[in-house]
Amino acid sequence: MGSAAPSDALRSLLRGKDPILVLTGAGVSAESGLATFRGPGGLWEGREPTELATPEAFEADPDTVWRFYAWRRTQAAAAKPNPGHVALAALERGRGNVLLATQNVDGLHERAGSVRVLRLHGSLWRLRCTAEGTEHDDMNPDLSPLPPRCRCGALLRPGVVWFGEALPAATLSEAAAAARRAALVIVAGTSSLVYPAASLPVAAREAGAYVVEINPEPTPLSPLVHERLRGTAGEILPRIAEAAGIEPERPA
Repeated sequence: MGSAAPSDALRSLLRGKDPILVLTGAGVSAESGLATFRGPGGLWEGREPTELATPEAFEADPDTVWRFYAWRRTQAAAAKPNPGHVALAALERGRGNVLLATQNVDGLHERAGSVRVLRLHGSLWRLRCTAEGTEHDDMNPDLSPLPPRCRCGALLRPGVVWFGEALPAATLSEAAAAARRAALVIVAGTSSLVYPAASLPVAAREAGAYVVEINPEPTPLSPLVHERLRGTAGEILPRIAEAAGIEPERPA
């Protein structure tokens, strides 16, 4: 069971000054039309995207992997931040002491105006040299000819975390520290199946945080939270901002 309205306890925390950590997943971006790849129809050219998002796939066939990521970049560039993205940016701007840790790689949180963002799984808009390990931003959706190459001549790869790879140590450490400090943790649009990100709200609860989950359906995290708001992030997060005394702008 769950409610769609914030409780008095949640409203009190939102109107206070203690630290808030927000953890978002693919469900938030799905409302902007971006595929989650875990549900029905989550295929690309008849292939499971999870088969393409691995170091082994890139080593075996960088052309196909890059066509997949070029398509994802094009889709992300065409998408627009939805009310959930906008509400979180408004919450950070209006309340302060809000840190956003996201599993999403599309950049929609930043485009909505969020500034304090930890990219747990990297970004579609960063490229990494396979020889030197250096990274740089490239916001141009068109990277042709594919696969792109570094100035040194080596292949570039997407600056994202693939299956079988560890999350960026510094980013994960900062997120874990924020989870331990937070008085309130809001988990929105995530299946709570992907670790180590899924461990953050559990660690926060153990450290004394009030944990709230926003999701249309129950997840493995649901039995552990203090409050479950049943609905989509685009529906519920604007109510969260309003409960904090902030009126989010409507997406352009």
